[in-house]
Amino acid sequence: MQPNVIVIFADNLGYGDWGCYGSTRHRTPHIDALAAEGVRLTGFYSTSGVCTPSRASLMTGCYPRRVNLHVSSAGTAVLTPLDRKGLNPAEITVARALKAQGYATACIGKWHLGDQRPFLPTRHGFDTYFGIPYSDDMTARESRPEWPPLPLMRDETVIDAPVDRDFLTQRYTEEAIRFIEQHREGPFFLYLPHAMPGSTSRPFASPAFQGRSANGPYGDCIEEMDASTGRIMETLKRLEIDGRTLVVWTSDNGAVKHDPPQGSNGPLRGWGYDTSEGAMRMPCVVRWPQHIPAGSVCDEVMSTMDILPTVVRLAGGMPPADRILDGHDAFPLLSGRPGSCSPYDEVGFFYYFVHQLQAVRSGPWKLYLPLEQKLVSLNGRTAPAEARLFDVRHDPGETTDMTASHPGVVSRLHALAEAARADLGDLGRQGSGQRPAGWMEDPVAQRQR
Repeated sequence: MQPNVIVIFADNLGYGDWGCYGSTRHRTPHIDALAAEGVRLTGFYSTSGVCTPSRASLMTGCYPRRVNLHVSSAGTAVLTPLDRKGLNPAEITVARALKAQGYATACIGKWHLGDQRPFLPTRHGFDTYFGIPYSDDMTARESRPEWPPLPLMRDETVIDAPVDRDFLTQRYTEEAIRFIEQHREGPFFLYLPHAMPGSTSRPFASPAFQGRSANGPYGDCIEEMDASTGRIMETLKRLEIDGRTLVVWTSDNGAVKHDPPQGSNGPLRGWGYDTSEGAMRMPCVVRWPQHIPAGSVCDEVMSTMDILPTVVRLAGGMPPADRILDGHDAFPLLSGRPGSCSPYDEVGFFYYFVHQLQAVRSGPWKLYLPLEQKLVSLNGRTAPAEARLFDVRHDPGETTDMTASHPGVVSRLHALAEAARADLGDLGRQGSGQRPAGWMEDPVAQRQR
């Protein structure tokens, strides 16, 4: 039987922000229960430390540079309102691939792959869309008066602007439950990309959760998302379909740096918006009773790119064969099949920051590449960087440089990086395997009519 598929995706959530990953500041009993009833991944990666590129990978099974969504039309790190770029309508998304297998599909939450009509979820295989088209901090302001008030959309129509961000998680949850109830006979695919913790210094939670956590507004919104998870799982059990529903819960990139700190990427080094482990290694739990061993832990390298090929195969289909996909079928690893190992050990996993390839991982090893002008901030600041090699499986804090003692590993990872540059491109270099993004010459603002 085809499984229902639910992918829940947070915005800027840290590796150490759930109880099952070590948090002592946030109460996340429902997410912790998913981990106890399924597998907890400790080597799961986003393909970028920022929003748009990471979401492009989840949807397409490709590195962001493959589909040319590593930068906006203006060359910045993420798409903005009125951007001329967006996800090319010719791309085959996970929703489009599952729809071809008879799935009902819904996107409920933050999209951030283009706000123009040809780029919206409804043009990419989703039967319905309810959410905001970009980050919750991208709203009209003195410095950007051309941006519209933050729009909440249903399908291709703005229904509320500016939307009250305090109620986004609550409204998304209620919409998700309605979709599940309507399609209880299945199969269905629900993509639930929450807007929270979000890109602002003050995350938003509904009044019922404000002031409840031990970590201010940030903790409040984490605990509301956990409660949302509980409501969704309760719905699956009430409808007696939780046993045939695969649930994936992860984030687009790590917690970002604030003073004082809000989120936690511990024990990883670094913050969101770069190529550290803290920016790109994500918390991820996957639950599917009778198919994924309860209480298991997997440390093999997997990524958001693997979601498309994995769930399409489980649905009885095949990933598209007319184009390159960078993701792999991860179900042998998720299900604990003996002898399974990550394909990334052989082909490498690549850490890009905006335009630039900065690091590569294979097996336990992560090599930061030597760069004369390494991008070190979203505003384009650069600094020279030497090669550094870490065993990130045993040293997730990236504390001990092992470059001098493992020259063979350094040489092998350099070769993988050069192959990636030829295929995917790099700073100032076009890759032979890149595909074009979508493009709108004269974008229009999404405003309430």
